[in-house]
Amino acid sequence: MKVTTIGGAMIDSIAIVASERIERMGLRNADTSYLLLEEGKKTEAETISTHVGGGAVNAAVCFARLGFDTSALVKLGQDQRADQVLTRLAAEKISTRFAARDARQPTGASVLISSHDRNAAVFTFRGANTLLEPDDLKDDAFGVDLVNVSGLSNNSAACFPSIVRKAKAAKARLSVNPGIRQLSLQSNDFLRLLDDIDILSINRTEADALVAQVVAKAGEGGPKLDAVPSGGEVPALAKRGFHGGGFDVSMTRFFATLLGYGVKHVIVTDGGRGAYAASGRALVHCPASSGPVAGTAGAGDAFVATFAAFITKGVTPGEALQRAALNAGSVIEHPDTQSGLLTADALDERHARLGRSLALTTWRL
Repeated sequence: MKVTTIGGAMIDSIAIVASERIERMGLRNADTSYLLLEEGKKTEAETISTHVGGGAVNAAVCFARLGFDTSALVKLGQDQRADQVLTRLAAEKISTRFAARDARQPTGASVLISSHDRNAAVFTFRGANTLLEPDDLKDDAFGVDLVNVSGLSNNSAACFPSIVRKAKAAKARLSVNPGIRQLSLQSNDFLRLLDDIDILSINRTEADALVAQVVAKAGEGGPKLDAVPSGGEVPALAKRGFHGGGFDVSMTRFFATLLGYGVKHVIVTDGGRGAYAASGRALVHCPASSGPVAGTAGAGDAFVATFAAFITKGVTPGEALQRAALNAGSVIEHPDTQSGLLTADALDERHARLGRSLALTTWRL
C-alpha cells in the first residue's frame, strides 16, 4: 500500500536533566505541571542529543517500518538541517520527491527539556514548516491509498482545504491529526471539511477546543458514560467529558456530533490514560501500553499513523487501537521520536504477546 505524509519536519535537540537538578511545580486543581529553570545558571544535563523529527517525518518512518510505500511532503530550508532530514528519510527508504526546499526560512527545529516524568517541555521554531503553498501539493502525491496529514503550521494551514480536495479527488483515504492552533483559529472551516475526512485524530486538549462548536450544533450536556457494559470502572475522561469555551459536553454527545458531520472514525487520545475511537454507533476505549518512559515526544504521531495504517489494512477499530497503543508504548521507551517505532513483524509479535492485556471497553452511541 502507498501513503503520503504531509506536515512538519524538524531537527530535535533533546536535553535530559536529572530530576534533582531541576525543579518541577504542579497545580493542585489542574492537570498541568511546569519545569523551573534558574535564570543565569548552567544546569548539568545527563545527555544532549540531536535527532530528526516533526509530525510528517515521524509518521513517514512509522508507515515505512509497517511496510507501506511511503512519501513525505514537507517544506525544508536551504540549510544543513534540511540535508539531515533528507538523509534520514532516505535511510528509511522514504521517497523525498515531494520534499520542497525554500530559502525564505531555515528548516524547523525544536529543543526538548526532559526531566522528572520525562514528559518533555518543548521550545519550537517552525521555520520553513510555515511556508507550504498550493504549488507544493503535486497531484501525484495524492495518487496513494492513504494521505496522512499532521499539524500544519501557521500560514501552511491555509493549504488544508486543497489537501482535502486533492485527496478526495484521488479517492485516497484521508487521516488528519490537526494541531491546536488550527482547531482554535479555524474550527468552523475545519468542521465543514469533516465529511471528506476518513480519520480524525485529536488529543484531549484539542477535543476541548472543539466543545463550543459541538455545543452550537447539538447543545450542552448529553448522556453520561456512567457504566462499563462488562463491569469495572469507567475511565476518568469518559466520566468527565469535554470542557471548553465555558461549556461542558458529554463524551457520547461529542463523538456522535462529530460523526454526524460525516467523518468515519474519530480518535481522542488521553496520554497514559488510553484512547477512544468512535465509528458507526460504537465507542471503544483502549488503555495505554504500560512500560518504562524515557520520553513522550512522538508517541501521538506513532499512535495516529499506526491506527490509520491498520484501518487502511482492514482491521477492526478495536484492534487498530491496540496496535497503535503498543507502537506508541514502544516509542516512549526512547527519548527521541523514532527509535522505538516498530516494524510490521515486531508489532505483530508484540500484539500477539500483549494485545490481550489491553482490554477494550465498548459502548453504544
